[in-house]
Amino acid sequence: MEQALGVGELLDRFIQSMGIVNLSYQNVIVIMLGCLLVYLGLKKNYEPLLLVPIGFGAILTNVPMAGMMEAGGILNIVYESGIKTGLLPLLIFLGVGALTDFGPLIANPKTTLLGAAAQFGIFGTLLGALAISRIPGLGLSFTLPEASSIAIIGGADGPTAIYLTSKMAPHLLGPVAIAAYSYMAMVPIIQPPIMRLLTTPEERAIKMEQLRRVSKLERVIFPFAVTLLCALLVPSAVPLIGMLMFGNLLREAGVVERLAKAAQNAIINVATIFLGLSVGATLTGATFLTGKTIGLLILGAIAFSIGTASGILLGKLMSKLSGGKINPLIGAAGVSAVPMAARVVHIEGAKANPDNYLIMHAMGPNVTGVIGSAVAAGVLLSMVAH
Repeated sequence: MEQALGVGELLDRFIQSMGIVNLSYQNVIVIMLGCLLVYLGLKKNYEPLLLVPIGFGAILTNVPMAGMMEAGGILNIVYESGIKTGLLPLLIFLGVGALTDFGPLIANPKTTLLGAAAQFGIFGTLLGALAISRIPGLGLSFTLPEASSIAIIGGADGPTAIYLTSKMAPHLLGPVAIAAYSYMAMVPIIQPPIMRLLTTPEERAIKMEQLRRVSKLERVIFPFAVTLLCALLVPSAVPLIGMLMFGNLLREAGVVERLAKAAQNAIINVATIFLGLSVGATLTGATFLTGKTIGLLILGAIAFSIGTASGILLGKLMSKLSGGKINPLIGAAGVSAVPMAARVVHIEGAKANPDNYLIMHAMGPNVTGVIGSAVAAGVLLSMVAH
């Protein structure tokens, strides 16, 4: 009898440890969301490098009793060492810098203004989120750090959004990351209607002059100049800007090809895998299935749209001041979705004028947007976190 009772207890213990016994409706919903993200990445090619690991991380963390995000769990270890410290987003910025050609920006520095204008969406949405919190009966209340984390989505820069949110509102990390990368993936859907609404066919058809050739000396000096300027003005942004510029220096130096290739391939790929999995692992039912998440997604879309519109409107002004030498469409590339936003600009310009080749001109504000969103994150860290 004692032996049979012991077996029964063991069997009961095993049954109670099964995931299906402990599965809640919240787990089921987030697992389904994870499957949807994986589907969008694999089938629709929406930012697959991030949405696939984020989606799979969400599935893993919502398997009951697996302990993936508990102390000692593998995803918890990666999160604590790679996300909480900011290491993985910084490694991705290193790789982005090594992959990015800053030549178009150096050749036409006026486009810096367009990238800066696109950051208006960040600060405009920050004020909007705080204003919404004051509306009685709406049921949405965002603290200043939460509003800052939501607003940075408007920069369309996933690593920057993750870096800032991990410092300010880590409980919103999963929703912010999904929103940031989802809107980046939907650039070809969101931006064209805004472009056509704010510009005329004649403006979209403007053909810009070919950019001048940029010397190697200029390319090498550029990362030093940007890093030093940022260090003097916004020291909080130096981790992001410094890694971005160091990666670009490796690219342009010409004598450290092995290091440049490592940053462009192995380092950024490994960092992307673990960043995606650990960010996805923060997507639990308790943190995702809330009214704040819905408000976050809506405000993120507004931020992205405002950023696009701001860049285009400044582009229209610059076009008039230059006597029609600047195509205002390139202002839409001021968001940080490199190089997708620049490609969308090129496609829209080619529709209006088949002889139009705008992609290199759009890359100027596009890479400025990367720098601008990092600086914006530094400003928010200085003002809010301190």
